[in-house]
Amino acid sequence: MQRIAVFPGSFDPITRGHESVVRRALPLFDQLIVAIGDNGEKKSFFPLDRRLRWLEHVFGNESKIKISTYRGLTIDFCHDKGAGFILRGLRTTADFEFERGIGQMNKLMSPDVETVFLLCAQEFASVSSSIVRDIIRNGGNVEQFVPEGMIIEC
Repeated sequence: MQRIAVFPGSFDPITRGHESVVRRALPLFDQLIVAIGDNGEKKSFFPLDRRLRWLEHVFGNESKIKISTYRGLTIDFCHDKGAGFILRGLRTTADFEFERGIGQMNKLMSPDVETVFLLCAQEFASVSSSIVRDIIRNGGNVEQFVPEGMIIEC
């Protein structure tokens, strides 16, 4: 049986931390689906099509990585894709507390799907999409915080 994992997120925008987690997780899985959760209740800073293009730019050459979008529960998306794992990156203890609660709820809803946590590489621990958005809003340069070659325009 294939080991398929889903790495869900808003990727608004994708950061070097996201990229690091995905690349470090590749040896653990046969296929990794990087999936943008499209939450109609939440207002995104960047449009969905731009976030998809960024993910394709960053991971398009990796045969084990698929890019997708979904609506609804991540656990339902995992079932639709035959994924037995949800991959999450942890930057801080606050991330752990938040992600642990979600992981436990997912486990109650679907005992066959495991949540796997990877610690963020130390050099990216302070980088978050919300901080990157704040820098962008205020006209700052985010080049060092987003994957190489990404063009961020508002």
